[in-house]
Amino acid sequence: MDYVGYFIYSFITLFVIVSPITGAITFITLTNGLSLSEKNVIAKKSVTLAFFIALFFILTGTNILDILGISLDSVKVAGGLLLLVVGFDMMHAKTSRQSITAKEIDASYERDDIWIFPIAMPILAGPATITTAIILTETAEVLQQKMLIVLAAVITYSVAMVTFLFSRRIHKKVGYNGMLVLTRLHGLLLGAISVDMIASGIWGLYVSMASLPV
Repeated sequence: MDYVGYFIYSFITLFVIVSPITGAITFITLTNGLSLSEKNVIAKKSVTLAFFIALFFILTGTNILDILGISLDSVKVAGGLLLLVVGFDMMHAKTSRQSITAKEIDASYERDDIWIFPIAMPILAGPATITTAIILTETAEVLQQKMLIVLAAVITYSVAMVTFLFSRRIHKKVGYNGMLVLTRLHGLLLGAISVDMIASGIWGLYVSMASLPV
């Protein structure tokens, strides 16, 4: 079994969906005017919480689907459509409407718990991330693959942590336009991943229906 290939696929999928660069753009906006120490505290708390949210669904995704009686193929189709919308927004360099609205961003300026909402959830661990975590877990055939998914999540959110902690420096080096270019590239990759999920889910549903007795 190609564990290296499986890990690379899991990491790229999670990394593109979490999209630390896109999150950093919103993080810079929401923490504008705060001191460096305050920004670092928010960064550490929000990324840590987002990681544990993703980890929870990685570890319990299979059980959740079993309890709800939902098939993996149905989740693939629904999740793929959700990711397609998110990817479309990213390709237009917009904050995804599935993550957070402009009105919610404006309201966040007046709150002290922005590290919970909207930064940790839904920006870093939104519906798209949760859906993907469940799909990856459900498709893992052995325990080693599940551990690789966890490792992919650890690395993804570690990168997010570094990106947030050094967001101002990254912004100065890359520039706002450079960050938007990276966001668009992530959106393109996310669109490709979503189409693959939708196609796989539709085919699985077709096979399941075709095998039913007439």
